[in-house]
Parts: sequence; C-alpha cells; structure tokens
Amino acid sequence: MNVGVHLVNFMLPDGPPSIGPTMAAVARAAEEAGVANLSLMDHYFQLEMMGAADQPMLEGYTALGFLAGLTSTVELQLLVTGVTYRHPGLLAKIVSTLDVLSGGRAVLGIGAAWYEREHRALGVAYPPLAERFERLEETLQIVRQMWSGDDGPFEGRHYRLAETINSPQPLRTPPVLVGGSGEKKTLRLVAKYADRCNLFAGPDPDGPAMVAGKLDVLREHCDREGTDYDRIRKTVLYAAPLSPGAEAAARFADAMSAYAAVGITEVHVMPMDGDPVGFVRNLGEHIVPRVAGL
Repeated sequence: MNVGVHLVNFMLPDGPPSIGPTMAAVARAAEEAGVANLSLMDHYFQLEMMGAADQPMLEGYTALGFLAGLTSTVELQLLVTGVTYRHPGLLAKIVSTLDVLSGGRAVLGIGAAWYEREHRALGVAYPPLAERFERLEETLQIVRQMWSGDDGPFEGRHYRLAETINSPQPLRTPPVLVGGSGEKKTLRLVAKYADRCNLFAGPDPDGPAMVAGKLDVLREHCDREGTDYDRIRKTVLYAAPLSPGAEAAARFADAMSAYAAVGITEVHVMPMDGDPVGFVRNLGEHIVPRVAGL
C-alpha cells in the first residue's frame, strides 16, 4: 500500500512567512520518507469544520507548481479540484503544465464541489448539485479530448470549445481521480471516465466493510460501462488524526490491512497540527515501511 500526504493546515507558529520554507521542507521530507503522493485541498477558504474560514489557505495549483520544483518522485495532485473553480479547458491546460514541469507526475483529482460559502464570497457561480454533476461529466470529457490527438471543437450543454488545442501535451496522460462516494452519480463517473477513485476511511471498525460496499457498487457500474474494474486504483483519505510513534503506527497498519483486503492500494493521511515536517518524518520512520507490503 502506498502512502500519500494531504496538506490541509497552513496555520504555522511563525505565520505566513514560514509557509514557503515549511512547504519546501515537507516536500524534501516526503521524498526521503518514501511518500508516493503529495496533495492539497482545492479551496479558497479554510473548511469550517477544521478552523475559521479566514485561516490561511493556499491556491492549489500554484502550490503544486512550487512543490514540483522541489521534488522528483512524488505524484502531485489536488484532492480534489472542484469542477466549478476553473473552466475545463483552462483546467486541462493547468494540469498539462504541471505534468510537463514535474516530469510526468501530475494527477487530476476532481469532484462536483460543495463549499457554497467560498463560492458566494468570491463571486464564483455555484449551480445546483444536479448541474454541477452535469458540468463534472462534461469536464471529464473535455480533459480527455484535450489530452488526445483530437483538437477539434467540443459541444456540450454547459461548455462549448471552438478548438481543443493543448500544446505541450502532458508527458504522461495524467491519471484522473474522481473523489467522492455517491453511488448513483459519482461512482458511475469513476467507472466511465476515471483511473482512480477516492473514498473516506477512518478508525471505525465498520469502515472497511463500508468501503467494500462502495467498491461493490463501483464494480456494478464498471460492468454496465464495460470498464475493467481492476484497472481502477482504489484509494482512501484517512480522515482521523495520526499519532506519532511505533505503537500508533502498528495500530494504523492493522487498520490499513483491513482496507487492503478489500482492494485499497493507497492511503492519504493528513498532518493536522503545526508540524507537518515532523509528521512526514514520522511516516518515513514508522508508517511507510509497515504498510508497504500490504
């Protein structure tokens, strides 16, 4: 099982001047630790369940570009991009640029978006949920077209592109990860368009069974869409604090073994306090070696 680090907290003891140096140190520590993936949220404001909306929050793709210049092995992505935040053609261009400059390490994580407050605050349109899913499906079609040899027009209900020229093309066609666990719409889009899915996990003993149930639904969608279920990489975001030390690592590895048994091959964990560098170093010392064989 691979380990990814999902960066969500930029409230550091020395304030905004320390964000850049700390992010650089996290990037170096992640590669030394054997971390497979570095990700950020795609939000304008901090989430209200994690802190105040006016706490520091970085723009996602700018931050990934910074990390690209400091790393050479980790995959880079947002977990996940909100479909409402960028026009699909621009999004395909942004991810292509990240891929070229990182040497082929970009992943497109994408979802239907949900944080209404930040949309209203910054004047970004926030359509109803059904329309956001329609836009998500068209966006998936557009990025696939732009990363192909077809540079012709795209005509959809919500987006119309006269040309889909995309030069330079990515060095590696970025894997597409659709985030979320909705059984009727989200997992259908995973089956039809995506290379990866991302579900929620935690210390709840019933968590692996719940994830297994979602994967059963995904398999059914794959059967209907004619997609190879085994081709889709199954990942989880571990939505719980992770304590340092060998004892906590052993408990975490035990929990992950149950997720591995239902098909999960990558777990993303979050440093929640003001010491993300220490968090990542603990991963390298105690976590990554324990879960690598799962």
